This record gives sequence, structure tokens and C-alpha cells, in this order.
Amino acid sequence: MTERLARASSRHPWRTILAWVGAIVVALVLAATLLPGNLTTNGHVTGNPQSKQAENLFQQRFPPDKNAVDELIVVRSAAHTVNDPAFTSFLTRLRSKAAATGVVYRYSALGVSRDRHATLIGVQRQADVDKLLSLVERDNGQEGFSVVMTGGGTLDHDFNTLSQHDLKSGELEFGLPAALIILILVFGAVVAGLVPLLMAIVAIVVALGLCAPIAAAFSLSVFFVNMLTGMGLALGIDYSLFVVSRYREERVAGREELDAIAAAGATSSRAVLFSGSVFVIALTGMLLVPSNVMKSLAVGAISVGIVSVLAALTLLPALLGRLGDHVDSLRVPFIGRNIGSGDEGRFWGGVVRAVMRHPVVYLVTFGALLIALAIPTLGLNLGASGVSTLPNRLESKQGYEALNRDFPQASASPALIAVKGDVRSPEVRAAIARLRHELGTDPVFGRSDVRFSADGQLAAIGVEVGGDKTGPRALAAIRHLRSTLIPQTLRGTNTQAVVGGDTADNVDFIDAMNRWLPFVFAFVLGLSFVLLTIVFRSIVIAGTSIVLNLLSVGAAYGLVILVFRHGIGNGLFGFQRVSAIEAWVPLFLFSVLFGLSMDYQVFLLSRIKERYDATGSTTDAVTHTVASTARLITGAALIIVAVFSGFARGDLVMFQQMGFGVAVALLIDATIIRSVLLPAAMRLLDGWNWYLPHWLEWLPRIEVEAHREKHVPLPSPGS
Repeated sequence: MTERLARASSRHPWRTILAWVGAIVVALVLAATLLPGNLTTNGHVTGNPQSKQAENLFQQRFPPDKNAVDELIVVRSAAHTVNDPAFTSFLTRLRSKAAATGVVYRYSALGVSRDRHATLIGVQRQADVDKLLSLVERDNGQEGFSVVMTGGGTLDHDFNTLSQHDLKSGELEFGLPAALIILILVFGAVVAGLVPLLMAIVAIVVALGLCAPIAAAFSLSVFFVNMLTGMGLALGIDYSLFVVSRYREERVAGREELDAIAAAGATSSRAVLFSGSVFVIALTGMLLVPSNVMKSLAVGAISVGIVSVLAALTLLPALLGRLGDHVDSLRVPFIGRNIGSGDEGRFWGGVVRAVMRHPVVYLVTFGALLIALAIPTLGLNLGASGVSTLPNRLESKQGYEALNRDFPQASASPALIAVKGDVRSPEVRAAIARLRHELGTDPVFGRSDVRFSADGQLAAIGVEVGGDKTGPRALAAIRHLRSTLIPQTLRGTNTQAVVGGDTADNVDFIDAMNRWLPFVFAFVLGLSFVLLTIVFRSIVIAGTSIVLNLLSVGAAYGLVILVFRHGIGNGLFGFQRVSAIEAWVPLFLFSVLFGLSMDYQVFLLSRIKERYDATGSTTDAVTHTVASTARLITGAALIIVAVFSGFARGDLVMFQQMGFGVAVALLIDATIIRSVLLPAAMRLLDGWNWYLPHWLEWLPRIEVEAHREKHVPLPSPGS
């Protein structure tokens, strides 16, 4: 099928190219009309967790709380106290300006700081926060007054701004140019380097269009755009790299241009189709997780993965059909002159021969190194990145710090406690009073209020949770509230209580990540094992591949924990030291790394199998294939490292963790795993590499990257 697609596309290139141009136009229209306004920065657990139950009860049984606030403004003066006429006059003018924006529904004074130099103002919004933000930023510093703001809308605004900034500066301004430079170095020609980059851009644009209707229906996370862009660059470039290199090899071997394209379609394109299938399966595991963030990231990655495969199977052969040998135009002197010839690289040839001579030493040494790097994973602690991890220049961070300094118990994101039962009874009323008293004595909690439903069957308690609503202190407070305070104070009252609010939602999200991580592991590993067994007709190859991939993932986990939690080398990279790893990062890293590393695994193993079928020697097949493909695989990995280093260069700590994790894992995978551990393991296993139990002989025979013609067997070494 892939050969027929390649041949048809290359013979009718303009039809294929125009079809893709039409897809791009439609995608741009869909993205421009459906994406704006349908993306959210809020992460929540899907289904019916405790936090959602509480929020539903509040919404269904009570009218909107007139005392609730969306944003908190801290006004401070070093020279004046709150009772001074200058302070009062400034507040009056600020209130008038706020009312004139048309954004503010309710504006109320909530408190005064202990030193009486600051006041806290609560704002209930009825529109977007942008106009109010502009007002606060203009008045900050006027007449000696500091005016800063924080809250849900402010935080959403800043996360959106930072996400777009990181996308532009990290992925587009750093990732794209770095990827292009590496491509030119790998191919040794400017045109050949530009083709994979063009393929990646096409895949990104079309995938955005595919996701736009989904965003309109389900409101995807805003971060899916960053993920789709990063994965689009990685996959689009990778797949094109393998196909174009195979085309060049076939041309060097003497095939005509169209025949070389068809041969690449029959070999590398089939490997791309299989690799893309494994990648989609790996990312499908994320759809199992009850989280809108994970589902959004999975939708973006799966969409761009599918489009990247389709583009590699059709658009790329069409481009090669038009370019022909001009794909090697603008060659770079002294670089890549032998690329495409299939000759062994001197450096990698020396490495793999050393490994094949002493496989036990290399397997034990480098295996122990990766296991040692993975040991910190035992201390994995999941959390969430909130306002406290944002750069100081952002309004929400400045407001948070002012709030933490002057009003440490205040919050615009209270915990919502719904108590179901006979709340009219004196016994239950007394228990609720005890609960509020306990909350009042806990320094993490602030003011609380209580409302009772008209039918006397529900009590709604709102209590402020101080600090960063996703910080470890607030998360621990909600867990303590659920596990200890509520059971102790409501014991024996025949009531049921559930806790909601933003912090409770984060607790449920983190718990869901912890709970679903082993299920996703089992799902991805199980399906991957089955697919690898079918394709390579060997349970040993399938098992070895999975073990080696787990080693690279485990080492990446350990390095992320060492750098971000323990602060080892974080200053060197410019990363923050945080108390916990972002809850979605480990699960996402596993799915993405497993999918991406399978690209290299399939590409390498299919070439090894092709050589083994021709020679009958595992040692020769492994030595020749690793030596001749290591530069290409390392180049492909470096491109993805460059792309995801763009994420790591950004200011969002969650993307720093994710980008760093992907980058180090792929470096490990392309060097230690593919060039050392895999050759050593295959050398030791020798004939057992291709073992398939007799009771599995019924499995279909699928050759990923085998030539269409039957090759004459080459003589084995020493024969």
C-alpha cells in the first residue's frame, strides 16, 4: 500500500500537492474561526470526583454568592496608612475608574493589613479581566501607591500570555532554526534540510484545523497548541528524515528517480506507518485518564501524528517527484558527502565494534548507569505548578506576593464544603459550628461563611485557603480537611460532606494521575509488545525493546527529579527548583517517549532484520546497521532535542520539566540505548533474538522495511 501511494503521488505530484494546499486552507479557516474562545487554562478531572460533586451542589441549590470575588487587589502605600486622606482619596478614584471599565459588578473592601499601610479589595467581575488589568497596571506606582492584582482571571490571562510567549520564543525562534541547522548538517544540503521542516509545518497547520471542531465541542486546554506544535515538529521531521535518506540511498544504489521513491515507499514509508501507529497507540493511553488536560494533550499529539504519517506517505513522495535529485541542491562543502550511501560512519563503527567485542562489560556498565539515574524516581512526588512558580514580572505573581505578605489567609479561590443531611437539627448546626471553629484556628484557612438551603437539607460552607491555590500547603490543607477535620467534627451527625473548589479540583487531578499511571503503563506496554511481536515475529525482540525503552524513560524521570526537586544543576539550565513534579508530566513523558523512541527502534530493527535475512549473521547485521544508521538516528534525536529544548527554555515550569525530560530521554535513547545496550543485548542473545514460540506461528507476516525484490544473500563473515 505504501509503495502504491508513493508511486502514485510521485507520478502525479501537482494533484497531490494541490490536495494538501486545499487541506491547509480549510484547516486555517477552521482554526481561525473555532479555536479562539474555545481554549481553557483550567485543568480538571472529568467524570464525577468529589470536587465536581460539591460544585454541582452549590450551583444547583444556591443562588450565586453575592460575597464571592473573582479578583483581589492589594493597594499599599509606604508613606500613608489606610486612614490618611491621601489613601482614602486614592481608593475613591481607583473605584471610580474600575466602575468605568464596565468590568466590575461588585467592589468591596475586605480588610486592612496589620501595619495599616495596605488594604485588600475584592472584585466580582462580569466580563473579561483585560480592562481591569490595564487599569491596575496604569495606577501601580502612581502617587507613591502600589496597586497589584491576583485571582482566577488574572492567572488565566498570565498563563495564556506566557504560553504564547514560550511558544514563540522557545519553539518558533529557537526550536525551528536549531532543527533546520541540524537537518542541513545531517543531509549536507540546504534543500534536503528544508523539506522535512516544510513537512512538519504542513502537519502542524492541518492538525490544528482537525482539532478546531473538537475544541469548539469540548473546550480543549490552551496548552494543546504548544504540544501539537512540538510533536508536529518532532514527528514531521523524523518521518521525512527517514524517507528522504532512504530515497538518497536508493539513488546511490542506481535506481531511477521514480523507482527510488517507490522503493523508499516500500521500505521506509512502511516503517513510518508502523512507527506512527505505535505512537498513536502510546498516546491513546492518555485518553484513558479522566483529565481534560491529558485528553487535550493526547488529542493534539494524536492528530498531528496521524497527519504527519499521511503527509510522509503522500505529500513527501510528491515533493520528491518534483524535486528529484534537486533535493541535494545547495550542498554544504565537506559535510554529509557520503550520506545516503549506506556506508558505515567511522566513529559509530568503532563504538559498535567495541561493544560487540565486549558485550557483557558494556551491557552491565551502561545498564547500571541508567538504573542508577532512575533510582530518584522512587521519591516521585506529584503536584501542580501555580502562581508561585510564575515569573515576577507577571501581574498575578506580584499580586500573589503582596497578598501573601499582607493578607496570608485571603484567597479568591475558596474551598467549598457541601454538607448533606438534616442541617436544621441542632446537632448538625453545632457540628458545622465546630467545623468552622476548627477552620478558624488553622493558619492555612481564612474567613468562612455558611448558607443553608430552603429545604434544610444542605449547608454550604465557603472558606478561604491562603497561599498558592495549587501549592503544597494548600493541597495538604484540603487533604487534611477531607481526611481529618470533616470526619472528626461531623462524626455521628448522619451527614455527608464533599469538598470542592479550585484547590480541591487540583487534589482530585493529582490523585487521578497517581491512580491512572500504572493503567496507562500496562495499556501502552501491552499493545506495543503485541505489535512488535507481530511485526518482527519475535517475543525476544519485543521484550528487549520494551525493557530498553523503560530504561530510558526511568533515567529521564530520575534526572527530572534530581534537577527540579533536588536542585542539582537547575541553576546551570536556568530552571526553577520546585517541591513537586507537575502531575501530568510523568504520564505524558512515558507516552510520548515510548512513542518517539519506537521510531528509532523500528527504523533500526527493520534495517537489522533486512541485513540479517540477507546474511544470516546477527553480529554482521547489528554491526553494519548500527554503524551506518547511528548518525541518522542521532541527528533525528538531536532535532527533537532542539525542539523540546525550546519548551525547556520557557518560563512555565511544567514545560521546563516536560521539555527537559523529553530532551534527555531521547539523547539517552539515541546514544546509549541504540548504540550500546541494544547491540550488546542482541550480540549476547544471538539466535534467540528471533525466537517465536511455535504456538504463535499463526501470526501474520508483516515486513516493515524489506526490499520488494528478493536479494541475493551476502556471504557471512568468515565464510
